[in-house]
Amino acid sequence: MTSPHLPLNALRAFEASARHLSFTCAARELHVTQAAVSQQVRALEVQLGAQLFRRLPRGLALTDEGLALLPVLSDAFDRIKSIIKRFDSGHVTEVLTVSAVGTFAVGWLMSRLQSFREAHPFVELRLLTHNNVVDLAGEGLDFAIRFGDGVWPGIQAAQLLDAPLSVLCTPTMARRLKTPGDLAREILLRSYRSDDWPCWFAAAGIEPPAIRGPIFDSSRLMAEAAMQGAGAALVPVSMFAQELCEGRLVQPFPVASNVGGYWLTWLRSKRMTTAMHGFKNWITEQAAQVAT
Repeated sequence: MTSPHLPLNALRAFEASARHLSFTCAARELHVTQAAVSQQVRALEVQLGAQLFRRLPRGLALTDEGLALLPVLSDAFDRIKSIIKRFDSGHVTEVLTVSAVGTFAVGWLMSRLQSFREAHPFVELRLLTHNNVVDLAGEGLDFAIRFGDGVWPGIQAAQLLDAPLSVLCTPTMARRLKTPGDLAREILLRSYRSDDWPCWFAAAGIEPPAIRGPIFDSSRLMAEAAMQGAGAALVPVSMFAQELCEGRLVQPFPVASNVGGYWLTWLRSKRMTTAMHGFKNWITEQAAQVAT
């Protein structure tokens, strides 16, 4: 059977009645009379040529035809309601979900988010943090900002910033350090990447000592431990400009090693939305300004 139009009022009346299994409750929800709801549902049944409810002495029961129709209508009305809620001042608001490694989020991204909001007022940004282990598909992410070499299976990546690692510690510890070799007498805080310290000592031109300090899954957390006097941290210095400016951390040596950088990543299979294009263009422009 074909129909020249969709009987939206009747479909709405059926959907509400089916959820409540009551014409009376549906009428209360739709702000019409019980008789109006009953008539609309009856008209829909006539149009479809199928009975949607069994009228019982106390309430309603869905027929097989009604059971087949209800989930489709419920989903359609929910989607309509969702998109209408996203309109703001005549524009539809797009949701953009970005997950960023915590060090980058705190040390670089947070201070620039107002700029993104001003440039893209109709993008609702949802910012999450991770410890560099992320599942873009499983977590429903549009983008993930992570540290590494830019090579991840099935992932498209755009480099944002180089992130050379250098030693940061408290001023008290720094006064004990005359040469990089003096670090052998200190506790060396480590990341899960076992080659970070050996690469740094190689850049300093000396053999690495035995490294047995505690391991952290976040440079931000490692730097916090260093500020508490727990040891020397090897972290991306550019992410700790504020702590260096305030004197809570100091860089005792100019030596730096480059083992990776920060990358904007997304699934190769994902279709880029308008909001994604906007964020990608914005953050790469922001990063380029820093690089120059």
